[in-house]
Amino acid sequence: MPFYFNLLCFFLVFSFLLRTSLTQELGNELSSPKTNASPFSTALETLQKQIGYDFQTVDLLRRAMTHSSYSNENNRALSILGLDVIQTSISLHYLQRNLDASAKDLSRRISEMSGGDSCASDGYRLGLQNVVRVSTKTNSSTESVVCGAFRAIFGAAAIDSSSADDAGNVFWKFQGGDAEVSAF
Repeated sequence: MPFYFNLLCFFLVFSFLLRTSLTQELGNELSSPKTNASPFSTALETLQKQIGYDFQTVDLLRRAMTHSSYSNENNRALSILGLDVIQTSISLHYLQRNLDASAKDLSRRISEMSGGDSCASDGYRLGLQNVVRVSTKTNSSTESVVCGAFRAIFGAAAIDSSSADDAGNVFWKFQGGDAEVSAF
């Protein structure tokens, strides 16, 4: 009987010490900052600061920064949505300032601000060529890759916020507020 009593005491003490040790380790782990973040995760955090929008679901931004050459879970659909968000936002801002604008003027302004050259330029300004994930056979600096990633940001923001208007506001914030609109 004393043997079983000693064995039981040993297990109780051992369990207590193990639990205390694990609790301390987990507590330290939870309170210490994570220093082993991947370069891609760090780039996504920086990108959120640059555009002035914090994603509730960072996986949406991760997908926005993933080219179709890299994965089947990529930014193609987000890019289409993002282009629509950008074009709608430009139309809304332009017509709010000039309701008598011709369809030709509106179309020209949309093309200037959302077209490939402008889109790629904005993407390069954000450094997206250094963030977007592509296959080893794909050049991340091509205009189409950078522009697709740029547009996908706003598609992702629309889904994240459940609002195309909010995503459009992120676009205008990135553009410097209404600075571009005042040129209308």
